[in-house]
Amino acid sequence: MIKISKKILNTLEEAARQASKTAYAPYSNFPVGAALLTENGEIYVGCNVENASYGLTNCAERSAIFTAVADGRGRGDFSALFIYTPGQVCHAPCGACRQVLTEFFTPEVFIYSACDSGEIIAWTMEELLPDSFEIPTGD
Repeated sequence: MIKISKKILNTLEEAARQASKTAYAPYSNFPVGAALLTENGEIYVGCNVENASYGLTNCAERSAIFTAVADGRGRGDFSALFIYTPGQVCHAPCGACRQVLTEFFTPEVFIYSACDSGEIIAWTMEELLPDSFEIPTGD
């Protein structure tokens, strides 16, 4: 398990909430924000960007990952992901996001979800997507 201090969690939550304010969510009216923590303490944020062709929508979690990868980060560089979902119920990442996250997170990395009720839920990557597709090792 990767330990994250309460101070860092608060910073991640605030970053995710701020990121949700830039979401483009005219179809769902569900602006989600994500804050991704690297092992060296950098934070990458993402928000959901919807499209009239729903399959082309990009979730906040994947936006944050893709931004980090574009900046040179890769598998094993991440310590935690914090998502904010509006409303009174915290939500886990969707299936597509879970598969993308497992590509870059080790099984013990935590994913946190906060909502307007004040609740925070946490899962490890292994809990969110057990028995996921694995990266080929070339053996």
